[in-house]
Amino acid sequence: MPSEPGLTNHVDRIMGLWTTSWIVLLGVGVITWGLMIWAAIAYRRRKGQTGLPVQLRYHMPIEIFFTIVPVVLVAGFFAFTARDQAIIEEPIEDPDYSLTVYGKRWSWDFVYEREGQDPVHYQGIQVQNDPETGQMDASSLPTLYLPTNSSIEITLEARDVAHSFWVVEFLYKKDMLPGITNHMYFETGDQEGILRGKCAELCGEYHASMLFNVELVSPAEYDAYLESLEAEGNVGDLGESINPFSGDENVDPDRDEDVDTTNEGEDR
Repeated sequence: MPSEPGLTNHVDRIMGLWTTSWIVLLGVGVITWGLMIWAAIAYRRRKGQTGLPVQLRYHMPIEIFFTIVPVVLVAGFFAFTARDQAIIEEPIEDPDYSLTVYGKRWSWDFVYEREGQDPVHYQGIQVQNDPETGQMDASSLPTLYLPTNSSIEITLEARDVAHSFWVVEFLYKKDMLPGITNHMYFETGDQEGILRGKCAELCGEYHASMLFNVELVSPAEYDAYLESLEAEGNVGDLGESINPFSGDENVDPDRDEDVDTTNEGEDR
């Protein structure tokens, strides 16, 4: 699995569900393959045999077995998946930190809430290519900062078309749909580092370039990063005002210039 146990409070649960499902299915596969091989050997045509073996229209015990076992397996997988999904989707009443992620063609905006202060934000552009090598310039990737050892609520919004917010190592993704607000709740562990993020919903021509990094840092480093955004003048919510389909197209009233949320042309 592309993760580490304890990265969030949900990762171990997802790993357990995935691993257990594969063990069960491999067991079913071994039994099925074994029966197929046994039948092929036990009932093969022997030397000197002619004609056809006894033809049966049906075999009631086997028919019942082949019906009940798949139903039990599917019902079991559904029950455990529904149980775990309900736990993962359970809201955190009073999270330590809250932030909003906006998906846009083909990048991301991050808005960080601050208790008793105006929020601060980061506006990303689509990942750029190195003009010399033609390869992706990793330094142009937007970076989402998250604090360790904290409970977090992420509000998910889409500026244009359907996107999907996926932090690969969190083993969970969630849709971002125009006009619909979704939420993601989790608790981070004590592991710091850089994780991979991407859009998991085909959203247009440059969907494959809609990437971002997630940096897990200590709460002190997280607060320092928010202060650096404030020092750069990135204060206030980005909101719906710069959504391309919300009325004032691509215009943020809190800024003096137009904002290119589509990242087309030279900023691809």
